[in-house]
Amino acid sequence: MPLKKVSKKKQGLQKKKSLGKKVAPAKRVLAKKSVGKKKIVTRAQRSSNLLRIIRRARPLVVEKRQRQLERHENNPIIEPREENYWEMKATFNPGAIYADHRVHLLYRAIGGDDVSVLGYAASGDGVSFSERSNEPAYLPNTTKATTPKEDQKPAVPAYFSGGGWNGGCEDPRLTLIDDRVYLTYTAFDGWGSIRIALSSIALEDFLNKKWKWKKPAMISPVGEIHKNWVLFPEKIRGKFAILHSISPNILIDYVDDLDHFDEEEMVIKSKYNRISNTGAWDSWIRGAGPPPLKTKDGWLLFYHAMDIRDPNRYKLGAMILDAADPTKVLYRSRSPILEPDFDYENQGFKSGVIYSCGAVIMDSELFVYYGGADSVTCVAMAKLDTFLDELKRYGAPKLTPEHKPNAMKTNGRS
Repeated sequence: MPLKKVSKKKQGLQKKKSLGKKVAPAKRVLAKKSVGKKKIVTRAQRSSNLLRIIRRARPLVVEKRQRQLERHENNPIIEPREENYWEMKATFNPGAIYADHRVHLLYRAIGGDDVSVLGYAASGDGVSFSERSNEPAYLPNTTKATTPKEDQKPAVPAYFSGGGWNGGCEDPRLTLIDDRVYLTYTAFDGWGSIRIALSSIALEDFLNKKWKWKKPAMISPVGEIHKNWVLFPEKIRGKFAILHSISPNILIDYVDDLDHFDEEEMVIKSKYNRISNTGAWDSWIRGAGPPPLKTKDGWLLFYHAMDIRDPNRYKLGAMILDAADPTKVLYRSRSPILEPDFDYENQGFKSGVIYSCGAVIMDSELFVYYGGADSVTCVAMAKLDTFLDELKRYGAPKLTPEHKPNAMKTNGRS
């Protein structure tokens, strides 16, 4: 029988139709045939399949973080002493200076009367503080003018901090300028007055433990709550610099004289907003930590912050401020440099707290002193140059809106 001849036109149509047909792959046909049959998979096959999945998986991208400060193995380095009534409950949040080849601390101490006073300790290596005073180095100076009358006191105090229910001196910062030691702290009367106090003492008297402190001046306004004010350790453009806010912007007041501070005319007006616009770990700013440290890259400033996604945990961050204009932030840490993860940072009056008020540089080593759980004193360290390099490398540059580099706020004092 002769083959039927197909025209070229029909051949083209058939070819076109065949191209549009879906052909089931061989694997799919085999899979249909094996339905209902139990498939035995050996351990070697499972391992091979797992390895295949791992190889095909998208590689995990790990964000590089700045190395955190390293805690010392002897933490806590200062603890309460039951034999001393004035420091039997808590010893924390120390201010620090380095002078005469030693580290000197003034730490907040709470005793049996729940009044916060300041104790003294010194160390040659920055870690072993075997030298401690048996008496307070600084006592609170509250006046009747700031303390309400009995019938005016609220049923509950307007402010709580670290367990010092009866007020006193809280969270000291020490700053050595020339031959004088300056002290700023939160002065709390136990009820409603929370102001920043400023005092000072001659370096020689300080080293000899002759506590001849100057009468404190209240430098923040009456009726407002302010904390975490710090002094720069040297004059800037010929003036003393007081940093009193870091959020939303760095606010600094410049004054000519710290030893004759007129509380009425020279009071510093400050403002702050704790909600940060960074959208990062420091979404809730608490305030500055220790006084700024001068480095080759600018002023190194530590600060306290919290993450609204990880509430009730005080963490420590760092930023580098411009040396000439410290209202300008050059670098800022993308992640915390210290977090409350150890037992002594969680077992105390307040769990989950790292709070630093003092830091020094000794032999190119950075020592950061902090309070753990509002109860004990601890230290964390790092090589200074390495720390700065990593902060610049992994930190996020922060641009300050409406920044005027040549402006200097003097608050009416020239």
